[in-house]
Amino acid sequence: MITTDMRGKIALVTGAASGLGRATAAKFARAGASLCLVDLDAAGLDETAAGLADHDIDILVHPADLSEAAACAAAVAAAVARFGRLDALCNVAGLIYLANTAQMPLDQFRRTLDVNLAAPFLLSQAAIPHLLESHGAIVNVASSAAFIGEAYAAAYCASKWGLVGMTKAMAMEYIKQPIRINAVAPGGMITNIATNFRPPENCDFELIKRFSGLRGTVEVDDVADMILLLASDAGRGFHGACVNIDAGNTAG
Repeated sequence: MITTDMRGKIALVTGAASGLGRATAAKFARAGASLCLVDLDAAGLDETAAGLADHDIDILVHPADLSEAAACAAAVAAAVARFGRLDALCNVAGLIYLANTAQMPLDQFRRTLDVNLAAPFLLSQAAIPHLLESHGAIVNVASSAAFIGEAYAAAYCASKWGLVGMTKAMAMEYIKQPIRINAVAPGGMITNIATNFRPPENCDFELIKRFSGLRGTVEVDDVADMILLLASDAGRGFHGACVNIDAGNTAG
């Protein structure tokens, strides 16, 4: 029987200071994996680590700004230096700025792509040699915004569409080698991103409602469960997949 048992394995989880990243870290901890927790929010990382103290695992807290290329390679290097191996890379960190396209500041556009798209690429680039050794897995967190256009979210949609394409391209590149590369695409969740939702001034709320799911938000724990499955032996049949978990938001 193939299970999500991760005892003896090492997972690197980005965005681990809160929201889906924290929930993902908790799932891996319960499955027995030791963890490298990465996020810009050092205090939040400490809170996540403290919440996992009851598990018999080793935890490395690694604050980093993943919009910086060098920080991505350094995070992987820190994990391997501490644990001697890497079995799963979970690219959970992400951000969104809502803006009228004609008025979006260039720095916001670039930071969106740096964090949501370039960072998963650079982390994967650094992690792949180690994951090939361990027959490990990469799980990228995309979004339902990778499949439908969302008003006032051109940069976010571009980053998530790109992430799905990158996932599939990398999966094909490594299809003959012992590594699995997949993605999940959640719909709206109650996370810090949703809590800090700031629509642009004078926006048309009718357009925003078009990408609000009719069945409401998605449970963070459900998405974290899927990330664990894809990273574990239980997900052995998945490669180059993007699993939509959006309560039907992209069905039609």
